[in-house]
Amino acid sequence: MKAVVMQRYGDPEVLVWEDFPDPNPGPGEVLVKTAAASINPVDLLQRAGGLQPWFPMDFPNVMGWDVSGTVIALGPGVTDFAIGDRVFAWAFHTYAELCAVKTDVLARIPNGVDLVDAGALPLATTTGSQLISEASGVGRGQTILVSGAVGSVGRAAVCTAKDRGAVVIAGVRSDQVSKAKALGVDSVVALDDDAAFAALPPVDVVANTVRGKTGELLLSKVKEGGTFASVTGVPDNAKSYPSVRGIAFVSKQNPETLRYVVDAVRNGRLEIPIAQRLPLREAAEAHVAMTKGPDGKILLVA
Repeated sequence: MKAVVMQRYGDPEVLVWEDFPDPNPGPGEVLVKTAAASINPVDLLQRAGGLQPWFPMDFPNVMGWDVSGTVIALGPGVTDFAIGDRVFAWAFHTYAELCAVKTDVLARIPNGVDLVDAGALPLATTTGSQLISEASGVGRGQTILVSGAVGSVGRAAVCTAKDRGAVVIAGVRSDQVSKAKALGVDSVVALDDDAAFAALPPVDVVANTVRGKTGELLLSKVKEGGTFASVTGVPDNAKSYPSVRGIAFVSKQNPETLRYVVDAVRNGRLEIPIAQRLPLREAAEAHVAMTKGPDGKILLVA
């Protein structure tokens, strides 16, 4: 097969389109013919070597965390999927024409959802949805502010919070307010508008998806006994808010979450914008494009 192969950590040019051995599905795995992979911020960090302490790479290696495609072979003992199934997953080594995926992290793509576009969903939407369902503790009628609400992670968090009956405030930049209103939230606040931020009343929960000083500032807007759940870690100033429960959340592979988010996409409750669709062989160019802050996901199409 052809794959985007890394021989070392480095800048985007280390991503080289070349021949690589076909993966063989082992017990409990299927072989997926890739339709699309997508690029996440973690991809850039991994490529540059920033994940070495937690996920060291042996070389040569194929990176990638998202895949959508079609099952073309079954490993030993697989009975819950069939050849021809349209599937997607938060998997690994997905910048390739073929990918072996464990069935316990795999989900089917329902009719009405595009096979290629489903490649944009796994990691980002799993992270956003689980931030609400597993970390936030938000319940019906409680107020939650989702920072970075128009990003892919934030959109999934907004959708899940709405489905749980919460009162949802979208926290975004001033230039994103109109897009945030289109999410069907209860209200929108421009977090970079000092007056708007100061007027924001305390909330039960903050679901934080952004980095930097915004998280530090949002801690001050959580009610006593409330929760600050974040996918970017708990800010250093959390010790100044001892009555706030701070949670540094790390999402995990879960096909049940995938089935939930793809159903939300199919039913129109969740939309993940696609900024660009580039050939898989152009992964290096796609990583460069990712550094420019695209307005949506970048897909690598096989």
